[in-house]
Amino acid sequence: MSLEVIGPGFGRTGTASLKRALEMIGFGPCHHMEECFAHPETVPYWQDLAAGKAVDWDVVFAGYRSQVDWPGAHYWRELIAAYPQAKVVLSVRPEESWWKSFSGTIGTLIGFYRAGTLPPLPPAMLGMLATAAEIVETQTFAGQAADKAGALAAYRRHIQEVVQTVPPERLLVYDVAEGWAPLCAFLDRPIPQEAFPHVNSTANFWAALQGDGKHSAH
Repeated sequence: MSLEVIGPGFGRTGTASLKRALEMIGFGPCHHMEECFAHPETVPYWQDLAAGKAVDWDVVFAGYRSQVDWPGAHYWRELIAAYPQAKVVLSVRPEESWWKSFSGTIGTLIGFYRAGTLPPLPPAMLGMLATAAEIVETQTFAGQAADKAGALAAYRRHIQEVVQTVPPERLLVYDVAEGWAPLCAFLDRPIPQEAFPHVNSTANFWAALQGDGKHSAH
């Protein structure tokens, strides 16, 4: 099995909804950051990648048919080269909406981690948070994850780079608010009878981190 769909979109661009949508139309399992926490044995792959080491992508994504969200999204250039037949779905959302969601979830969590104010966590989860902080804050935002102007500049630049790099026939720039139609048309799948999944609100994000993580981390 190899990746058939690559999702280079930043976290908080509807990636959790996109993951479930892809799985509903036959491209599952789909890799997302939540898979790293569910499968701690895979954390060393991402630690190696964050440190600049080479990996075997077929091993990293063994058993998966698609990928969205960080940490995989950070390596989109490598993935589109490794899987030349895969379609690319770039998830986007209005930038002000993205910033509000990112700063209230991932950005805040990284801040808690850097400040040492997180509650006790299992070693693998703590290791993945450290790796995510390196990939997201340092390598993606050049240390400016908490700076709105800097983060938005990186967000715009990333979208532009993907659009300029991926051949148009291979790329869908997609907002999950558009629902099933453009996604299914692009991937040549029938539209499901079920409603498009909209999941992982800001409240859901914190609830998933051992209850009300936002408050316990203060």
